Amino acid sequence: MSVANPKQTFLSPTIPFAGTILGGLHPGEMVLIQGAVLSDADRFQVDLTCGSSTKPRADIAFHFNPRFKKSPCIVCNSLQQERWGREEIHYQMPFQQGAAFEIIILVQEDVFKVAVNGAHLLEYKHRVDLDRVDTVGIFGKVKVQAIGLIPTSSSVQTPSSSVMTKGSQSNFVCGLQSLPYKGRLLKGLSTGNTLTVKGQICLYPHSFTVNLRISNTEDIALHLNPHLKASVFIRNSFLGECWGPEENVLSGPFPFLPGEYFEMIVRCEAHQFKVAVNGVHLLDYKHRVQDVNRIDELEILGDLQLLDVKLW
Repeated sequence: MSVANPKQTFLSPTIPFAGTILGGLHPGEMVLIQGAVLSDADRFQVDLTCGSSTKPRADIAFHFNPRFKKSPCIVCNSLQQERWGREEIHYQMPFQQGAAFEIIILVQEDVFKVAVNGAHLLEYKHRVDLDRVDTVGIFGKVKVQAIGLIPTSSSVQTPSSSVMTKGSQSNFVCGLQSLPYKGRLLKGLSTGNTLTVKGQICLYPHSFTVNLRISNTEDIALHLNPHLKASVFIRNSFLGECWGPEENVLSGPFPFLPGEYFEMIVRCEAHQFKVAVNGVHLLDYKHRVQDVNRIDELEILGDLQLLDVKLW
């Protein structure tokens, strides 16, 4: 797992595993788990718990339990005062015996949202106070490569369509919903604005795209399009129903890798955009739309999980 500034990571933990979450869990944070189901697995589980006591058994705020025998399903539940509550059973099964997986649990004020392998899977409403959760546990027939706790200081919004306002507590967008993502910039771009896009590339990617568009038209002022298989980072503009000359030269190595986290920063300057990825400046792109205030829409699509979008 490659995550910039994670709150905490556990690498190749021995299963069964129980690890303390430093500072507990908070709305907007995420738990990322990368691993593989064993080929003979009958079940495994991920638990977000209130401590790690076994006698008496600690309360479990969120019990996520894929089961493979008979009718494969995922059982979700909570344990309080050593008693299980009502099971929530989901029959959509994204896990396969012997196959790799990636789980993202997004923590919100009243619900956990779970995505597996880049696709939204389920939601589970809190039954236990979130401020009591301080441990992540993984048990069963599973091998885990990495666990990451990712913080955020941003507010949570629905990713399919949101409004982005400059100078506020930026938007937080989680890739637990389907792409494409579209966000409106209410006052358009201005010189000096910076856009940050954080995401996790899918395990078997082809490409993804970040477009800065002019609403109510087909025009794209800035088209950023990394092709993972060819390791080419394409830039262009689509204006007047026509693509312009393509640019693909970088000042550094191609930064995107399958399954890995990235942070892309796009800064709008007087005559150009500057783009950096994972802290390394990669390219300049001269404006082909001179009035940048007309650029008022952000579009993101492709083979990634969208984790965070900020504009300031």
